[in-house]
Amino acid sequence: MTSTLAPIRFSVIGFGFIGQRHAEIIKGHPECTLVGICDIKAEKKAVAEAYGVPFFESAEELLEQVPEAEVICICTPNGSHTDLAMLALRQRRHLVIEKPMGLSKANCEAVLVKALQLSKQVFIVMQNRYSPTSIWLKDMVTAGHLGKIFSVQVNCFWNRDDRYYGSSDWRGSRKMDGGPLFTQFSHFIDILFWLFGEPEDFSCRFKNYNHQHNTEFEDTGHVLFRFPSGIIGSLNYSTSVWDKNFESSITIFGDKGTIKVGGQYMERIEYCHVEGYEAPELPPANPPNDYGPYKGSAANHHYIFENVVSTLRGKTTATTNGFEGMKVVEVIEEIYSQRLLY
Repeated sequence: MTSTLAPIRFSVIGFGFIGQRHAEIIKGHPECTLVGICDIKAEKKAVAEAYGVPFFESAEELLEQVPEAEVICICTPNGSHTDLAMLALRQRRHLVIEKPMGLSKANCEAVLVKALQLSKQVFIVMQNRYSPTSIWLKDMVTAGHLGKIFSVQVNCFWNRDDRYYGSSDWRGSRKMDGGPLFTQFSHFIDILFWLFGEPEDFSCRFKNYNHQHNTEFEDTGHVLFRFPSGIIGSLNYSTSVWDKNFESSITIFGDKGTIKVGGQYMERIEYCHVEGYEAPELPPANPPNDYGPYKGSAANHHYIFENVVSTLRGKTTATTNGFEGMKVVEVIEEIYSQRLLY
């Protein structure tokens, strides 16, 4: 059924690969309309012209000259997310913020306070929650199929070499990138938080093996933690895998069974041995998106916009709200507080 309500009006700040993905989804959604695009790079204007909306080189200009935009999508480098969020909130706009919400808990908290003061919604893009395997994992945990859960292990081994870091001047800096847990692996920390709550009691080791020339942080890490429930866990990650991504996986052990979801993007059930339970045939994951030699997570962004529309229409609530986005940033910030010199 076609909605008789006026479309919700969006503008996009940051018109790189992800910003263009947002614009395409908005353009194709029957209850959304795109009314403005912003990017500091003037050459993006030619790309934006295809959308038939005004293009601006500053967020201030866009917010001032496109007052009809109800929702602002922030798709810029990580370190600018919270500043732009505050700018948009002062203009009384709802927010869709790409992960991570920010690079510090304090900045994210300021956004949340301002949003509450102005009764504005903050949606954080954590589209991996919508994948068939993530939904299955959530059901396995919440329904108690595994019994008492003892341990969880997450492994994320990807490739990010000169092809990636050489393609942009912000990648690799602590100020604007923040590190692989913010840029590459925050989705998987979000899945841990979504399944088990907030991890604590961290013990960490970090190493920069082959990115000294293009990053200001580690490329490999080993993190041990526990949850208040008593579950112990580990996160092992690296961006030093040669040539292409290897895997993203999560393994969960309980007293009634063991499950593992794996693949390059945690997109398939690799092992399921659970008492009185047979693994289902899950729908296929959406095909991953290519970014040059790098493939991103499955294209579940359209679910984000369906949730934004439904929430603003009063039909549901945000799938990943600002508080949850802040908690993921808080976890990463706590892990990185234990960085050792390498």
